[in-house]
Amino acid sequence: MDSYVAALEAKLAEATGIKINQMANAASEGAAISEQTDFIKNIVISDGKAQAGIRNPLIAKVLGSIKAETGQDLKYELPKLGYEYGQLEPTICEEIMRIHHSKHHNGYVTNLNAAVEKLAAAERAGDVNAMNQLSEAINFNGGGHINHTIFWTNMAPNGGGLPTGELADQINTDFGSFEAFKKEMCAKSAAVKGSGWGWLGWNKTASKLQVATCQNQDPLEATTGLIPLLGIDVWEHAYYIQYKNLRAQYVEKIFDVFNWNNVAERFAKAKK
Repeated sequence: MDSYVAALEAKLAEATGIKINQMANAASEGAAISEQTDFIKNIVISDGKAQAGIRNPLIAKVLGSIKAETGQDLKYELPKLGYEYGQLEPTICEEIMRIHHSKHHNGYVTNLNAAVEKLAAAERAGDVNAMNQLSEAINFNGGGHINHTIFWTNMAPNGGGLPTGELADQINTDFGSFEAFKKEMCAKSAAVKGSGWGWLGWNKTASKLQVATCQNQDPLEATTGLIPLLGIDVWEHAYYIQYKNLRAQYVEKIFDVFNWNNVAERFAKAKK
């Protein structure tokens, strides 16, 4: 596949005069996961002398969000999909789904387990410095775990269409129409600089739906306070094999597989 994509890039460069390296972007998530593995391994726990300081509250927020979504607490597993890898075709091809779920998401789970094991060791040693060094790894890998877990459930083989009921009413209230919401969701998701996510979230304080974006794997609720209802992964690995560098086309087409029943269930729970 690497040689295939490289050949496509060469042809595109020949036809347009624009030299690109989207293959590097498509592989960026795998590289980031590998870097996190090394980062976690290289954090050294102190020799047992307690250190003064305050533990980064982001750690508890991220781990709390994961527990609320998955029920998993300090031991994490790759979730099973509710459909086969090829069942989202033609919107998302089987190869993307297989790599995305079995390799990338699994990589986040593996690193998150390593990070929380080291966090427990740092807590036993009273090493606040090591705990806070681990906050970056927990945010990135924990975010990768919860973001993808939500993402898989947001899609279904017989998805698409329009939301109904209270969710549809709230979208009309907060955005004016479904089409206005879709336009904002697509525009903001496509415009994420580098890698990240587009989200529809519930603002519990203001009692309204909002579109927001997050960089890299930052989890929506832990970093913005919005409760995640619907996510679009705009890391290049999520679409490049199929859509090449046409991110805007991908974020438009993914609406064809959105599971509005799942989004509605999340909305009803978020309002409680």
